[in-house]
Formats: sequence, structure tokens, C-alpha cells
Amino acid sequence: MSQISEALQRVRPSATMTISQLARDKKTSGADVIALSAGEPDFDTPEHVKQAAIKALAEGKTKYTAVDGIPELKQAIVDKFKRENGLDYTPANITVGVGGKQIIFNAMVATLDPGDEVIIPAPYWVSYPEIVRLTGATPVVVEATAEQKFRITPEQLEAAITPKTKWLILNSPSNPSGAAYSREDMKKLADVLMRHPQVMILTDDIYEHLIYDGNEFVTIAMVEPGLKDRTLTMNGVSKAYSMTGWRIGYSAGPEWLANGMRKLMGQSTSNPCSIAQWASVEALNGDQTFLKDWVETFRGRRDMVAEKLNAIDGIECLVPEGAFYLYPSCAGAIGKTAPNGKVIETDEDFVLALLDCENVAAVHGAAFGLSPHFRVSYATSTEALEKACERIANFMASLK
Repeated sequence: MSQISEALQRVRPSATMTISQLARDKKTSGADVIALSAGEPDFDTPEHVKQAAIKALAEGKTKYTAVDGIPELKQAIVDKFKRENGLDYTPANITVGVGGKQIIFNAMVATLDPGDEVIIPAPYWVSYPEIVRLTGATPVVVEATAEQKFRITPEQLEAAITPKTKWLILNSPSNPSGAAYSREDMKKLADVLMRHPQVMILTDDIYEHLIYDGNEFVTIAMVEPGLKDRTLTMNGVSKAYSMTGWRIGYSAGPEWLANGMRKLMGQSTSNPCSIAQWASVEALNGDQTFLKDWVETFRGRRDMVAEKLNAIDGIECLVPEGAFYLYPSCAGAIGKTAPNGKVIETDEDFVLALLDCENVAAVHGAAFGLSPHFRVSYATSTEALEKACERIANFMASLK
């Protein structure tokens, strides 16, 4: 009789993918579903990036590449880190993977053993703790509440570190909250980490370019150079360049870690798609002017949705610094009964009833480690967002 491995049994399915699939299934059956569940820009991949892919195809660049990235892409990543972050790396520090998720997976699998601990601030991206669990290590969740603007404090970090702590995973701007650490915030966390040399830092900067209101993006190795040799700075082309399906993530870190990640890739996926790599060279080296317009569009949507959600009785929503998510509280719905007769006891009950009654798909806060909240993505059209907010208002008004 076949049996799933003990390691995989420790892992929960992705809640974002589950909700998105429920929404797709309902839409296929004819329902007018508005999906606010996926973390994917609604813009098309820029034309110059697509043309670079077409050129690569025409030139026959369709063969195996170096396991962890073509030299041209590694150099483009080195140049990006120097140009945008003031960080000096060589191609030997760079790893290119099949999306940011693989970069995180490879880093954890390459370094973690059973008994190790990884500090993960909550709310967190759904995959962080599951990847850690798969290795047999233990995720140590530190809650950052709305009162803290979804940012952990230095005191919380200090209290969470033990002799078993191997990593801190830091995501700014954050999925799901959109919260971004200021330079001052980041320096205070860095000061704590400087006292604990056994702790490595994985900083997930995938939303680097999606930051608003004049806020400054900072990553921890910029703020504290003393941490650079034990920091894996991760990024990718999916969010900033609307290249989610191209599946290219990358990182810069100590050479020993890059070597370990390359060894793992050599026995698992081998290289990322060759055509996607050449397109990513153009994304990083080519025209960046479109980003300003995209960011302004996202900012306008953020402001509109936050205003409409905050006008709904029972919903409270912080206005975040970055990314394209809002993480409102649905505490006002807990304990009430939806029109379908379902008593809302949890934020998962809330999002399932919202989908059932009003055809709006969102993701429950428990999936991100902090309840009672729900995540909405505003990476969709203004018209769809306005309709979705109306439906959420109708849903809240219908609760008894």
C-alpha cells in the first residue's frame, strides 16, 4: 500500500492556491466571481522583456544552461544589487532558481536539520513555515499585530532567539500585510542579530519596487554591512516585472551557501527555463520607466480599497507601505451568522461564507498565522475592486 512520507505529512496545502481553485471552480460553473486571492499583478509582462524571449528562441537558446543560472543573468543580478541596493557581490554569490519559492526551499533544505529553529514573523507568507517543517526543523512564529503595524519589535526578536535558532526569515514589504520596515526599524533588528552570530537571515525582497508614499525600501544587508556574510538576499522578477509565470527567482549570499544550493538543484530541478532566464536579463538590464506608472496605479487602488473597507461596519484596515495586499480585521463578523446559515467562528469561516454568499474570493488570516484577518489582493482592475468592496459591504450588512 502506498503511503505519503512522514516529511510531507508535516506540510499543509497552500491556502492561497486552495482558495484560488475554489474561486476558479465556482467561476467555471457560471458564477460571477471576483478573485482577490492571488498574488499576481494584472499587468502584462513588458513588451521589451517579451521581445528578448522571442529573440532568445530565434537564436536557439533552448538548451540546458548552468544549473544555477546563465553567466549573463548572474552578472545582471550582481549589477542590480550594486545599482539599487549598494551591495557588492560576485557571480559566485548568486543563485538563480525556478521562482523565489525554490530559492527559499533550497536555502532551507541545504542548511536545516531536525531540531533547528527558524524565526518567522506573523503574518507570514504561507509557504515559509511549511518549507521549514518539511526539513524537520521547527518554525518559531512571532506575532506582529495590527497595533504594531504588523512589524516585530527588537524585544520580540531577542526573546525568540535560542541556541537552536538557525535562521530569521524577514519579508519587507510583506505578503500578506504590505507592511515595510523603515531603515530605523531594520537597524534595531540588525543590532539584535549582531549579538547572535549563529543566526542567518533570509530577507525576501520580492516586493522591493512596490513601495508607496515616498517610503524608502531597505534590506538588512544595506542597513548593517556586518550581517552581509550571513544574509541571503532573495528577490525575483515575478512581481515587479509581472513575470509570475516565467518562474525566475534569485538570491545573493555567502559562496558556501550558493554552492550548497547549486548542489541541491543539480539533483532536483537542474536549471531554470533558458528562455525565461534571457527574458530576465532584459528585465533587470532594460527599461525600468514603466515601474513608476505601475506603482502609482497600485497606490491608487490601495487607497481606494482601504477607504471603502474602513467604511464598512465590522471591518478595520491598516493602510500599508508596500506590496499589493491589504490585511483587514474581520473581528466584527466573528460570532455572527451568514445568510447561508453558517455561523462565522473563524476567519476561514468568514472567507468561505463570503465566497459562497457574495462570490468574492479572499484568503483567511489563519493561513498567514494571524487571526481574525483576511487578505485581499488589489492587483486587479479598479472596476473589479469597487464591485468586490460593495459585495463585502453587503455581506457584512447581511450578518445576523
